[in-house]
Amino acid sequence: MSQNQFIRKYKRISKSKWSSQDKSTILLLADVTGTAENEVAFGFSKYIYLHRDDVGKVLGISISKSIFDSYSTQFEDRYLEDEDMLTVMLIYIDEIIEFCELFTDDFESVFMLSPRVYFEAAIAQWCEKIEKT
Repeated sequence: MSQNQFIRKYKRISKSKWSSQDKSTILLLADVTGTAENEVAFGFSKYIYLHRDDVGKVLGISISKSIFDSYSTQFEDRYLEDEDMLTVMLIYIDEIIEFCELFTDDFESVFMLSPRVYFEAAIAQWCEKIEKT
């Protein structure tokens, strides 16, 4: 798979709420509309992007309008941090794992674990963080 489908470094200033710090994104979830010759085609009616600063620190996630509309009474906008971010990640964890497995090599180059191992290990810690708030 092509790395630029999974990881994107901004060439211009981001339009996210973290624009002064936002330097790259990792696509954690999108609609897969087709595959051909080692490339995956996406639709973006449902997506989750992980936003990172210039040294890779997580700033938060951005979610599609369709995800936001499903939970709009819980969230103020489509840019989520902290417990809100973790809550959405947990709601969509199975879909995120399945999607990221399309990019296993790229995912492992960033997180040093396969998507399934990484997210399965993260679930308990994320639940604990949410419970403490």
